Order: sequence, then structure tokens, then C-alpha cells
Amino acid sequence: MIPRAMEAEVLRLHHAEKWPIGTIARQLMLHHSTVRRVLAQAGVPEAQKTTRPSIADPFIPFMLETLKAYPTLCASRLYIMVRDRGYRGGSDHFRAVVARLRPRPVPEAYLRLRTLPGQQSQCDWAHFGSIKIGKATRPLMAFVMVLSYSRHLFLRFYLNAAMNNFLRGHVEAFTAWGAVPRVVLYDNLRSAVLERRAEAIRFHPTLLELAAHYRFQPRPVAVARGNEKGRVERAIRFVRDRFFAAREFKDISDLNAQATAWCLQEASLRGCPEDRARTVQAVFAEERSLLLPLPDNPFPTEERVADAIARKSPYLRFDLNDYSIPHTHVGRPLQILATLERVRIVEGFDTIADHPRCFSRGEQIEVAAHLEALVAHKRAGREHRALDRLHHAAPGSKKLYKLAAEHGVHLGVLTRGLLQILDTHGADALAQAIDAALGENAAHLSAVRHFIDQHLAARGAPPPIAVALPKDPRVHVTVRAHDLREYEQLNQESADDHEPTDPTAEA
Repeated sequence: MIPRAMEAEVLRLHHAEKWPIGTIARQLMLHHSTVRRVLAQAGVPEAQKTTRPSIADPFIPFMLETLKAYPTLCASRLYIMVRDRGYRGGSDHFRAVVARLRPRPVPEAYLRLRTLPGQQSQCDWAHFGSIKIGKATRPLMAFVMVLSYSRHLFLRFYLNAAMNNFLRGHVEAFTAWGAVPRVVLYDNLRSAVLERRAEAIRFHPTLLELAAHYRFQPRPVAVARGNEKGRVERAIRFVRDRFFAAREFKDISDLNAQATAWCLQEASLRGCPEDRARTVQAVFAEERSLLLPLPDNPFPTEERVADAIARKSPYLRFDLNDYSIPHTHVGRPLQILATLERVRIVEGFDTIADHPRCFSRGEQIEVAAHLEALVAHKRAGREHRALDRLHHAAPGSKKLYKLAAEHGVHLGVLTRGLLQILDTHGADALAQAIDAALGENAAHLSAVRHFIDQHLAARGAPPPIAVALPKDPRVHVTVRAHDLREYEQLNQESADDHEPTDPTAEA
């Protein structure tokens, strides 16, 4: 903008002195476009420029036709197309010709949209980079909802823009406000609109359940009409500039705590665009009574995974991590219910595992009791296999165990001793010794060993001696047996070396 006095001088020199535009611009030290603007605003018709013949003239009809079909086609691409058709001029002159021929967009005027108090809110997602949690890098998304009349703001950060977090944002915003607007305005994002053909709109069924629960009307803006939700767009820009810029935080919980405090303080104490004399907080206090009341119960926002099955190990994979379950539920269909804080694993109406949620990746979140029960089960299985081996080798061992239990004998010690006798003396000797001990009503290990020694003495056989092998890894090395013919060949060579010589031959 130039001063009024300068505009008057431009008009005087043009009308009274008949100076051309270039002379006025040079003498008054103005740009020639500024002089043309002042004259155009005063109603002075612009003189028609005479254009000299150009080598691009034969190609102008083709250029006009192409630009009409593709108004945003870049000049460099159009230059290649015209050059292939015989144009031999330079690219700089060609760009000037294209700038003169390119159709100009028709300016569009917008109406300032006004809403009644309590009538409407607008919401959208905004991307704020990523955040490192353990071994995982997750996107940092901001859910922003703003009341269109009072500009009261709700801000919450999540680790993705999934449908469950979209629902959580609504529920937490309505809970923070203590009320619900009558209309919620959306962009055509996937969480709200699944399909759209002009005015035919297919909403996401879960969003419709949320709207029915809170009794508000979901309404998407027109396609490519972001200006219709300009309040939330400006709110997102306000969050970027006044809250998130140079913000330091320890984790996402700390960031959300700071966001809540900022919304209630700085964002609420700014001037309201609808009434600059009052703050957003004061206008919201007036608007709140015109909003819809909250229902008795909040809408459920848990993430649900149905028919989750642990195939072999007692863990279920959820959101890049493994959560332990009781080993008795391996191979059975289960359901995972997850909030931002907890992960519950249920079967029917029973909760079989409850874990804190982890947002890292590749972690195993375990309950010690689950693993201890599995270890005990495996140990009991080994004991059962040992008993099965004894019962098969010596059927009388079943009666021996029953009698030993009645006399208070330690069954574990009895099992280890009987297995040792089975390994050193064999099944027949163990069976005979157990039958003899039962005949004497003796249900302890020393009695079985006594009858084993008696049977050995009756046969005149010495008792077996246990040899403890050293704990040396070389003891378990497998030695390959050599071919005995090699030893025969060595023996033959040794005999040839020691054969006596003939004395007559020496003579």
C-alpha cells in the first residue's frame, strides 16, 4: 500500500501531464505494477499491448486446447509436448507464453459460518511426529475437538489414529465438558465415513453406535471443503504454535497431563472470537447449559480381539507384545479386552489374566503364577511317567505305594530309590523284592533293598558297584569303532620285522 498523497500524484501525472506508466514509476520510484493498480482502481482502462509475431504462434491453438483440458499442467511438460510437434524456441520464452495463456481460477467468496450456542462441535486428527517407547517407534496423534460457538478446546494425544482411540477421544471430550453438542462435524476421514457418493453417505457403524449412545448427529463436511471446519483447523494450528512447540515431556501420560492443564488455563483464558470482550471460559460457562446432558454410562471403548488362540506356548500376542495366560487355556478360543492401561484376557464371563499394557514391542508381560503352575505341571508329569515305568516293571509297586502312604513313608524318596534299583538290577529282581517286602508287610525302601541283597547272595553274585562318572564333557564323546583289519595289518607288519634271518643266507 502507498500513501493517499502518492496515489493522487500518480493520477495527476497520468491525466494532466500525460506521462506513461514507465515514466511515472521511474520518477516516483514505484514499481510499474503499483502504478497500474492505482490507475485500474481509478477506472483508467489499461492500454492494449501489441505483441510481435512469435515462433510460438502456430502452436497457440494446441496450447489453449491442452490447458483447457488440464489447467494445472506445468509449463515444462507442455514445452516437451510442443517441442515434439516442431517448436524450436527456448524454454524461457515459452514459459512466458504459457503464463499469458493459462486460464485463471475464478475467485470464490466464502460466507462466515455462524452457529448457535450448544449446537455444534468440530473434531479432527493431527499428526505430531513420532515417539519412542522401549523398542517401538509409534506415531503421535492428537485428537482435537472444539465447540464452534465458545471455541472451548479439548486436546488428547494417542499413539495411533485407530477407531478405538477415535471413540476414546469423543468419550473423554464429552466427559471433560460434562455435556454433549447436538452436532459433531467431521472431515471425510475413514473412522467416520466409509463411503460417499455425493449426498449418499455410509457412516461407520461404530460411530453410529456412539452417536446413538450420546444422542448427537454426526455430520461430514462437503468433499474438498475444509473451510467448513475451519474452527478445528485453526485450533490445531493454535495447538502447534502455542502448546506443542518446544514442549518437553517424559512420556505420553505427562504430555496429556500438560495438555489438560493448558486447555483449562491458557486456551480457556484467551479472547472468544464471537465476543472479544469475554474469554472462552466465560462464553463456555454460558453455552454449557444449552448442551445435551451426558448419559448414565460412558460408551465402551475397549479394544476387542475375538477368538485369540495360544497354540503352543502360554502367551497371546497383542499389539506387538506377548501376554501370559494359564497353561490350562492353551489351544482354546479366548477374547482380549484392552484399554490404554490394562489388557484383560477373558473366556466367556471369566477373566483368566489381567496385565498392565505395554506399548513397546517384542516384550513378554508375565504373571509369575502362570509360569509356576506350568513348571509344577511339567514336574508332576515327569513324576507320573516315573510311576508308570515302575508299575509296568513291577506290578506289585502299586500295592507298595498304597501301603507306604498309609505308613507315612516319603513317596518321592521311595520313587527315586526304586528307579535306581530298576536301573541297576533289572525289572525281575525289583518285582521279586517288592513281592517279598509286601509279604512281610514292609512298605519302605530299605526292606526292598534287603530282599535284593538276599536274592543276590542266594545266587552267589556280588552286589553291583555304582561308578560315578566325572563331570567331564569328554565322557559323552562318541568314539567311532575302527575297522579291525587295520589292527591285523599292524600285527602282520610287527611279525615281519621280528622274523629271524637265515644264517646260511648271510654266509
